[in-house]
Amino acid sequence: MTAPDYSLVIPVYNNAGSLDALMDALETDLFSQHPDLVAEVVFVDDGSADDSWERLHGLHLERPGLIRVIKLTRNFGQPSARLAGLRHARGRCVISMAADGQEPPAVANQMLERHLATDAQVVIGARAGRDETWFRKATSRIFYSVMRRVSFSNMPRGGFSFVLLGRRALDVLLRNRESRPFFQGQVLWLGYTPEVITFHRPARFDGESGWTLKKKINLLVDALVGYSFLPIRIMSLVGMGTAVIGLVLATGILARKLFFGTEVAGWAGIMVAILVMGGIQILMLGVIGEYIWRSLAQARDRDEYVIELTTDDSDGGSVT
Repeated sequence: MTAPDYSLVIPVYNNAGSLDALMDALETDLFSQHPDLVAEVVFVDDGSADDSWERLHGLHLERPGLIRVIKLTRNFGQPSARLAGLRHARGRCVISMAADGQEPPAVANQMLERHLATDAQVVIGARAGRDETWFRKATSRIFYSVMRRVSFSNMPRGGFSFVLLGRRALDVLLRNRESRPFFQGQVLWLGYTPEVITFHRPARFDGESGWTLKKKINLLVDALVGYSFLPIRIMSLVGMGTAVIGLVLATGILARKLFFGTEVAGWAGIMVAILVMGGIQILMLGVIGEYIWRSLAQARDRDEYVIELTTDDSDGGSVT
């Protein structure tokens, strides 16, 4: 079978209300702009609780040569769902995008044209602004500011998850298995100079985002631990600083004892020292635990996802 010219990989989680609008936008803003190119759309149903699977299967029956669908056994999370789609995509280049309409197909068209014109292996759709609440804007700004300072100086200020990967870049990304992947970090780590196309992120077609503060914090920890040794370095510096302070205090106490005798120390000062040092030690153990946990997960090498069903293009839409 001849490989498609480009593939779209679209994770789906409770996005049934957005799928028809998304397909209409893809047809208008992407497929019709390149009638000479062969496309495929790989949807990955990440354990949706609504009727996303039924709607996706219906779309496949309507256009079996264009749409393929993968159904996972449960909700494994967007990174795993995206990975499943990337591994099954057959295109010469692959565009990863969201199903909620916040990553416009018109921008995907610009990304594809940039790749075709320059053979760029990484084309990023970077967010220049977003139609979201001030809280989501603020937390995203903080997250990506930390990433720029700590791990990736070329991280777009507004971040990204909308990206085109050429086949060479995609093959390298898929070859490097990670137990707790940070997708943006994986893309920038490849070393290809990214072509950047900025866009204003619009509101969702339907529903509400499931991207909670807890998930953002987990992603921040994954990004810091996975692509920076800064937490360990800070622990080392704090340890050395504490040791120096302790040595100075010990020297002072010893000199006082030798020359002036020993005074009864205050209870408050002792308790403060114990609590502060205990807190620092527990924090350090927590940081070490984060690294050890990820090393254990990597060593276990469990599958990132489990596929329950896929649509088979060859039989006109049966489920296998």
